[in-house]
Amino acid sequence: MKARYQFRFYPKDQQQKLLAQLFGCVRVVWNDALAICKQVEKLPSNNDLQKLVIAQGKKTIERQWLSDVSNIPLQQSVADLGIAYKNFFNSCKGKRKGKKIGSPKFKKKTNQQSARFRIGGFSIKGGKVYLAKIGNVSPIWSRDLPFAPSSVTVIKDCANRYFLSFVVEVEPVNIDAKNQSIGIDLGIKTFAVMSNGEKAQSPDYSKLDRKIRKLQKKLARQLKDSQRRNKTRIKIAKLHNRITDTRKDFLHKLSTKIISENEVIVLEDLNVSGMVKNRKLARAISLQGWREFRTLCEAKSQKFNRDFRVI
Repeated sequence: MKARYQFRFYPKDQQQKLLAQLFGCVRVVWNDALAICKQVEKLPSNNDLQKLVIAQGKKTIERQWLSDVSNIPLQQSVADLGIAYKNFFNSCKGKRKGKKIGSPKFKKKTNQQSARFRIGGFSIKGGKVYLAKIGNVSPIWSRDLPFAPSSVTVIKDCANRYFLSFVVEVEPVNIDAKNQSIGIDLGIKTFAVMSNGEKAQSPDYSKLDRKIRKLQKKLARQLKDSQRRNKTRIKIAKLHNRITDTRKDFLHKLSTKIISENEVIVLEDLNVSGMVKNRKLARAISLQGWREFRTLCEAKSQKFNRDFRVI
């Protein structure tokens, strides 16, 4: 099975400029390829799209700067668009689990930026990661990679933080379960109530959420594309990241504890998309991360060879 390992890093000033250029090229390639797909009745193949957008684009004055960055992330951007369309069509046909997803959208400069390198576009040596046409970067290694990664994605989030996300093939972990089975009910006031009587209380996000709502009102009154609006946007993004990081830490620890200690895990099936239609509860429900918790439990059940059920 595949697992992701994410580490933060701090690029130098020159590397930040090179990464900004790379992110811009990846975004332009995605948008150009998407524009072509929207104009035709039958989607072009991945190879044909790469030739149209990358190879031919480099020969034009408007896109000749695509040659200044590594070709690998550009090719991956086109490949990712193909996967996005495949997921969209499978979702429409009911072949994809979960709620239906929309068609691929154009990417904005203000959204999270990313670029993916395959083998040949990156290498790890002496604790440093070499990225093609970027140079060596030094991530903060909070843990070791169990095996050699097959790819690495460079991420810049909306709060201007940089991360390296490695994809690694890992083996299932064999740990004896303490208990035969457990049932879990999810809620708002108490995040999870277990059949053994244990309760899990989620962190209090209300203080940060109030700050976000206050700043969002301020943002709505500011002029578009102004420096003050951009500063407010970054402040909001940082607060969102604090909530996301806190919630992710809580959900990871809780899901690991439950999955590792129990042989059979039964989770309550909630219609989250229907529940968030209640305007009074929508924000509180969205902050809980029920779907994220379920996804983590599903992934860790494979890792620990557990029987995970949703009823």
